[in-house]
Amino acid sequence: MEEEKKAVSVWKTIKPFVNGGASGMLATCVVQPIDMVKVRIQLGQGSAVHITKNMLRDEGLSAFYKGLSAGLLRQATYTTARLGTFRILTNKAVAANEGKPVPLYQKALCGLSAGAIGACIGSPADLALIRMQADATLPLAQRRHYKNAFHALIRIAADEGVLSLWKGAAPTIVRAMALNMGMLASYDQSVEFFRDSLGFQETPTVLGASAVSGFFASACSLPFDYVKTQIQKMQPDAEGKYPYTSSLDCAMKTLKSGGPFKFYTGFPVYCVRIAPHAMLTLIFLHQIQKFEGSVGL
Repeated sequence: MEEEKKAVSVWKTIKPFVNGGASGMLATCVVQPIDMVKVRIQLGQGSAVHITKNMLRDEGLSAFYKGLSAGLLRQATYTTARLGTFRILTNKAVAANEGKPVPLYQKALCGLSAGAIGACIGSPADLALIRMQADATLPLAQRRHYKNAFHALIRIAADEGVLSLWKGAAPTIVRAMALNMGMLASYDQSVEFFRDSLGFQETPTVLGASAVSGFFASACSLPFDYVKTQIQKMQPDAEGKYPYTSSLDCAMKTLKSGGPFKFYTGFPVYCVRIAPHAMLTLIFLHQIQKFEGSVGL
């Protein structure tokens, strides 16, 4: 009986993390092709239609799933940590608020904290994903030819040092904080609004709240995602100098050369990628939780 109680206690602790990681990985399998096109738009290869046609012609359908192993590894680390941490933090906030709805600013703080923790853990996998997706855009002599996510991580650590696995971690963390604040806080707030204020049933509440969540996740995070991508894919010139010395340097040079709208390069595709991923993650999460409830987990 004592062992059974311990097992139940352990499961309650890890369940938000397991559910979060599983929902994120399922969503990634669906949106991976869109993510690949988004990265190449940010690397300056043209419009979504142009890139899609060229990829199908030159590289085949499998090119859209290049980096999937890194994407799944990223979800298994990043999303597991951020969604699990967010739910634990919000549960503590609800308890501290004596069961009353948590104010939006507290949800935002929980989202910021969860995003930072998740990004710290998932940054190496994110770096591997960006490099694998961008590899085909480089000249042949500069391509890294990573076989999978684990090969990429081993090569990066061996060739550039272990700390290089966190290259671009600062913009990754800031982006994650912005994305999670927009995504998770707006979702919980929208659920309360649709369910309690508008009287929506379960399905329209989840769909409506996840759609709102996806939009705010995209709008809040794209500028940081743009800087992160530029930092992670940069290579030294012939003299060994990198084009940017830091995330701030990248942001300032981008602002000077292209203006503020440069940070929103590829926004339609980014929104198409981020919003469905956010929606699917939250919908899958809801379904997983519903299933667990039906079987008494």
